[in-house]
Order: sequence, then structure tokens, then C-alpha cells
Amino acid sequence: QVQLVESGGGLVQAGESLRLSCAASGSTFRRYFMGWFRQAPGKERDFVATINWSGGSTYVADSVEGRFTISRDNAQNTVYLQMRSLKPEDTAVYYCAAGSAPRSSTAIRTTPREYDYWGQGTQVTVSS
Repeated sequence: QVQLVESGGGLVQAGESLRLSCAASGSTFRRYFMGWFRQAPGKERDFVATINWSGGSTYVADSVEGRFTISRDNAQNTVYLQMRSLKPEDTAVYYCAAGSAPRSSTAIRTTPREYDYWGQGTQVTVSS
């Protein structure tokens, strides 16, 4: 299994940027596809972005398209979420998640149930 620890959250003003990091340990990082989700108070956990094992395939939610980018460094066992032009509605706890699948799989995984391991979350607050 894999352990995930997020970092990089904080309080920013609208229009600013943040980069979240998720460090993985405990298993071979490149075995896993990775994702970012977020959850605002009183709301469900929503999909933000996902990346396959190699980093060659990524997909982001429509709500963050053009502003957020997901990437990974398999040598550093880390996945990143670069967030630009942040808006107050981006305020949430951001979670990193990992799941396993055959490397040949091209499925895009956007639901929490498709992920097996989760970090503890990092708070992102965007003020207007």
C-alpha cells in the first residue's frame, strides 16, 4: 500500500497561484495512477484532476480547465497540482489519491471510489 501526504495549501487572494504537492511512500509510486479531489464544507468530494502512471495522460475537471495542471515526478515519488488564477469558489480541502490499474488502461478515473488510498488533505482558502 502507499501513504500520501499533501502540502502547499494556504490562504491566497483571488487571482493568485498555489502549487500543491503530494508525497508518496511505502510502495512503488509508478504503479499508481493519481488524482486530486476537493471538498468544500457541506459538499461532496469533487474530482479535480487525474494523471496516469507515466504522466503521459492527464485530465482535469471542466471547472478548473485552463487554470489547474496536474503533473508527477516518479523519481521524487510526488504528484503536483499547479493552481493559477484562483477563485473564491476554489476554496476547499484538497485531497491527493492513488489507485492501481494495468498500465495499459486508458480509463479516466474521476470518482472517489476508483481510488484506493487517500491523503489527509490540505486546506486552500481563496479570498475575494
